[in-house]
Amino acid sequence: MFHFKNKNAGKIYATQNGTVVDLSKVPDEVFSGKILGDGIAILPDDDTVLCPVDGTIVDVTETLHAYCIHSTDGLDILVHIGVDTVNLKGEGFKSFVKAGDTVKVGDVLAEADIHLIREKGYEIYTPIIITNMDDIKEMKSNLGIVTAGKSVVMSYTIK
Repeated sequence: MFHFKNKNAGKIYATQNGTVVDLSKVPDEVFSGKILGDGIAILPDDDTVLCPVDGTIVDVTETLHAYCIHSTDGLDILVHIGVDTVNLKGEGFKSFVKAGDTVKVGDVLAEADIHLIREKGYEIYTPIIITNMDDIKEMKSNLGIVTAGKSVVMSYTIK
């Protein structure tokens, strides 16, 4: 019997060690209301943030808290470290990539000092959002404890 891999199926991996929660749990209407797209959020246990897909870095915000990645299969992924962390103006963040860089699952995107972020009064949820959901036929989220770069947090089928 032949088994054909679905070329339209893909996976998004954990950006951080921690716990995956439903996007509705993020205390920010932009994410919980799925205004930017659909996905999950990770409550991280440590400071290292890894790339969730193979692709190209499209943008790194000046404040180093958000990363836009165009995956090799055509998805636009937003990795947003923390809630309202733009207000930190880059404090506590270090980027290891820039726009135009080619990345693979598990490459280090950034470090985010989660203890500093909490001390400054910000939530540390890291939403991972598919922003071009019109291209998605179906998506499944995997909630629970995850390992960065190894655990699949979302699987999907592209139209």
